[in-house]
Amino acid sequence: MRIIASSSRRVVDRLIDRGQRTDPTIARRVARIVAAVRRSGDPAVLRYARRFDQLAAPTEVSRDEMQAGLRAIDPTLRTALRTSAKHIRRIARRQVPRAWRTAVVPGVEVEQRVSPLNRVGCYVPAGRYPLPSSLLMTAIPAQVAGVTETIVMCPRPDPPVLAAAAIANVTRLFRLGGAQAIAALAYGTETIPKVDKIVGPGSVYVAAAKALVATDCPIDFYAGPTEIVIVATGGNPAWIAADLIAQAEHDPDARAIVVTTDRALAERIAEQVKARMPAKGPARASWRQHGTIVVTKTVDEAIALANRIAPEHLVCDREEVARGATRAGTVFVGPYGAQAAGDYATGSNHVLPTGGAARFRGGLSASDFVHVHSVQRITKAGLAALAPTILPLAEAEGLTGHAESIRVRLARPPRRQKPTAEA
Repeated sequence: MRIIASSSRRVVDRLIDRGQRTDPTIARRVARIVAAVRRSGDPAVLRYARRFDQLAAPTEVSRDEMQAGLRAIDPTLRTALRTSAKHIRRIARRQVPRAWRTAVVPGVEVEQRVSPLNRVGCYVPAGRYPLPSSLLMTAIPAQVAGVTETIVMCPRPDPPVLAAAAIANVTRLFRLGGAQAIAALAYGTETIPKVDKIVGPGSVYVAAAKALVATDCPIDFYAGPTEIVIVATGGNPAWIAADLIAQAEHDPDARAIVVTTDRALAERIAEQVKARMPAKGPARASWRQHGTIVVTKTVDEAIALANRIAPEHLVCDREEVARGATRAGTVFVGPYGAQAAGDYATGSNHVLPTGGAARFRGGLSASDFVHVHSVQRITKAGLAALAPTILPLAEAEGLTGHAESIRVRLARPPRRQKPTAEA
């Protein structure tokens, strides 16, 4: 961990420059796996599943097994999963784009149609910890959007994940993970149906596979190591330290950063992190490698730096900061705005852009699972009204055929000659 001044340009620039870079060795391995699955289908998927995940059970989980997982978990956890699902549905309903229809000029009407995707693949990691919340966060918004089939991939679905699958009422669940699972979703096999979109976080192998298949099957976004930026103009150092450690415990490559105008507060936060940090584990490794506290001269400078970093999670103690923070996956405001609340209970999605991708998009939402297209209706009078706009633009671009396609419709047909007596 280090405390630096914002005037240390080189160090600050390194905080910001963290583009999504895939290890070339991993990229090559993933390319081989994807190619093999695309070529051979189920045999390749099973070979890699047994090699990497020690798959022994059937690849597909039955609905009875999902229900058994729901019965097996602690009643308190069962209630928590159901409440989380209810909140996710509530937010997702507000996110679905609306259909509309409007007149541009008399005789010209444009309609927006919204239709759900048919089939979506949801990836649920099974690394250090079970992640039933990720299943809820991906499958439920898809279902709210109207997606007919939700196909879930999880290499080792334990009872909490099985329970989440039952609560979310997923269509199918497979005991598959890694690049082979992503390839199977993208291209389909004899057993696994091809999907219209792949969503959800995963390992570096999963992220590399998603990036590789994205030209053939849309994905949500490339998900790198998780990250948090806390803009603190004041606040409880112990609470701030707890948020930093909570995010850092995900992964040794996770990034936890504080931006503050108060040097004394920075030092107290550093002391609290040191006092509260677990003796071992990913949080300690993450904080040692990436933990940084930046001291700025003004609040405006702190906001500007947060926007440049464009973090996955931004936590701030003042509405002023929240109003200025326009580049983040999600923003938590106030001393009780713990980032962990968004992971599990607020209903806002925790599948979020990383690595600066929050510069151009927010988190996963129900809007990611629909197809939006326009329908245009034009009458003859409407086309005539548009012609003075169309013709000069088409001719300025040298597209004479475009212009002619308008003129030919508006040209008066020649009058038919009356037949003569001799005829």
